[in-house]
Amino acid sequence: QLQLVESGGGLVQPGGSLRLSCAASGFTLDYYAIGWFRQAPGKEREGVSCISSSGGLSNYADSVKGRFTISRDNAKNTVYLQMNSLKPEDTAVYYCAASGFNSCPMARRAYDYWGQGTQVTVSS
Repeated sequence: QLQLVESGGGLVQPGGSLRLSCAASGFTLDYYAIGWFRQAPGKEREGVSCISSSGGLSNYADSVKGRFTISRDNAKNTVYLQMNSLKPEDTAVYYCAASGFNSCPMARRAYDYWGQGTQVTVSS
């Protein structure tokens, strides 16, 4: 069974950091681009970042550029999202997803497999 599992979410104060992990089971991530998306209450799910299958290409939403860093460890079948300088507006459920596209798409429709999400809350 193909599965993505996110972890690492939690409650953090503004200015703090969290590292999210996206682990795959039932398939290898080597051939997939991986995206991170987030959805805040009452808002559409939006693309945050993505990384190509090789790790050579990555993209970021303007709202997180310079604060978030995506990386992957194919040997561990895991993708990470390092989030620094967190702001209250980063509060959302964060999802990872896998795409068979040979690039780094930020559009939801490009992704075939989704995790269940992990809650990130930034509050003092």
